[in-house]
Amino acid sequence: MRRHIGAVIVRDKRILATGYNGAPKGLAHCDEVGCLREQRAISSGASHELCRGLHAEQNAILQAALYGVQIEGATVYTTHQPCVLCAKMLINAGVKRAVYRDSYPDELAQEMMAEAGVRMEQLERPAAVEAAASADVEAP
Repeated sequence: MRRHIGAVIVRDKRILATGYNGAPKGLAHCDEVGCLREQRAISSGASHELCRGLHAEQNAILQAALYGVQIEGATVYTTHQPCVLCAKMLINAGVKRAVYRDSYPDELAQEMMAEAGVRMEQLERPAAVEAAASADVEAP
């Protein structure tokens, strides 16, 4: 219902795990029961724990753990900069690089990733892609 996020964890040009944001398996998704964050008027970037969903990075890390895939030294590719919760998990999982397309308003995540030595890289969108993305955004 809100951001559509994907994450792919890669090492040595091989996909190790993938994830996307959504409710835990077997539980109803927000589009079925309503968005708790919208119901409580929680602003973006605040109170991450007040949400039914897991973030894409969290689901990718959990997928790797579930199937016994080591992700230490890997790179995570995400649609948005990881939030502080995901940053802490990526740091502890040993991920060494995070590549993302869109920024996210979480300076603490950036600070912690830098302190842990995790390289952060934001991709530049080609002008044509940026123009198409801007055209899809609804006016306020």
